[in-house]
Amino acid sequence: MTTPLHRYTGGCHCGAVRFEVTVRSHVALECNCSICKMKGFIHVIVPQADFALISGAGDLTTYTFNTHTAKHTFCRRCGVQAFYTPRSHPDGVSVNLRCLDAGHAPFTIEPFDGQAWEANVDAIR
Repeated sequence: MTTPLHRYTGGCHCGAVRFEVTVRSHVALECNCSICKMKGFIHVIVPQADFALISGAGDLTTYTFNTHTAKHTFCRRCGVQAFYTPRSHPDGVSVNLRCLDAGHAPFTIEPFDGQAWEANVDAIR
């Protein structure tokens, strides 16, 4: 059975950064790690090939910490992080569900215990 593909658009608050993403699963993760909890980021993780930056490459800046594997990109104009490269999927993209134009309706949000990241990461890889 083939998984249906759904294409969504989204972006940052000011509109400088815009993207398209193909979603194969409507399960999103709400992580309780220090940075995700503070930002309110809800993860929709996709392969790099399912993500396309439409505009705003020049408006992006990056923050890293700890292992510096995750690349926390955000709009330098409005500060919103619409997507980033996660440590758990360094060859993928985590799109912020809250930044999709379509909203949350078709998604199920599941908790992820990122405070115990090392013990739990294999469940989402």
